[in-house]
Amino acid sequence: MPKKNDWSPATLAAQAMGKIDEPSRAVVPPIHLTTTFIRDPDNQYRTGNIYGRPDNETVREAESVIAMLEGATNALVLGSGMSAAVAVFLALKPGDHVVAPKVMYWALRNWLMNDAAEWGLRTDFVDMADLAAVEAAVKPGETKLVWLESPANPLWTVTDIAAVARTAHAAGARLAIDSTGATPILSRPLDLGADIVMHSATKYLNGHSDVLAGALATRQDDAFWARIKRVRAIQGLILGPFEAFLLIRGMRTLELRVKAASAGALELATRFSNHPHVLEVLYPGLSTHPQHALAARQMKGGFGGMLSIRLRGGESHAVATAAAVSLWKRATSLGGVESLIEHRASIEGPGTPCPADLLRLSTGIENVEDLYADLDRAMRESAGDGK
Repeated sequence: MPKKNDWSPATLAAQAMGKIDEPSRAVVPPIHLTTTFIRDPDNQYRTGNIYGRPDNETVREAESVIAMLEGATNALVLGSGMSAAVAVFLALKPGDHVVAPKVMYWALRNWLMNDAAEWGLRTDFVDMADLAAVEAAVKPGETKLVWLESPANPLWTVTDIAAVARTAHAAGARLAIDSTGATPILSRPLDLGADIVMHSATKYLNGHSDVLAGALATRQDDAFWARIKRVRAIQGLILGPFEAFLLIRGMRTLELRVKAASAGALELATRFSNHPHVLEVLYPGLSTHPQHALAARQMKGGFGGMLSIRLRGGESHAVATAAAVSLWKRATSLGGVESLIEHRASIEGPGTPCPADLLRLSTGIENVEDLYADLDRAMRESAGDGK
């Protein structure tokens, strides 16, 4: 009889690791809501559960699925993507040096520039697609963490994970990567040399725009990972059990959703590349993308559901187009089953690397013809050509 370790990650995720609730024999595990646990007669906690802030069985079930998907030694889920990312940096020490991307999730970039700097971290921001720039920024003995994001939001540049891992490790630093856009279905950064993978689990892992969650997965369960766990426990960053239950439910369809979104995004990117109102399409699945060959090597099964388009009519046309859509939803976030559109520069504000003529698109699982027709109509009507 085949064993679980013979099954693919997609199969294991679809069955939430095949977990059965033994008392009821239910195929859906129960939600554990308790905040406290019984001590043994000698005051020990042999179950490992002490208190709800660091300990919850439903949360651990979600973590086991994520660790399996990433090929990780261990995983943690936290209350949001930001709390997951910040927990990694808070596990460093004041004065430590960090290298981070110029193009990355804007809220984390702002935190590194302001809050982290006040706390004592020193951060250099570099173009992660430029390996020479990364090597120049990393300081042997001083740099403790290199953080990258690939593909990087919202320009969808791709970084050579293995090469940056070698540079970081040679300097005595760890490599952590925000792999939210790629998901473990398309990319396994730990296999390429990364030490820690972070996800905004709000996005593709959950996939239904109804849970705020973050996730971390580690290659080694070492002293640094223990510090991250302590940050989560002390600061109360654990995810609630009901949200963990919904996250498990969402991950059951992760592969189906990611592959559907990736196929739709590639179709849209290809068609919009020849659209009269589109100046440029930013999508690593296009052969014209500057890192397409690299993306094809380190992303398997697709290039993700995210793309951006730049409009020939500039900022005013981009804003007007977003206002004129009907099927696409004007909303922040990504990775849900519904397709979202956003004028990203307006959201990120001053200092954004995002061009003012850019619209960020999160492709959902709707009919691609419907999505194309809606955005095509919005671009034409807002440009006044009526065609």
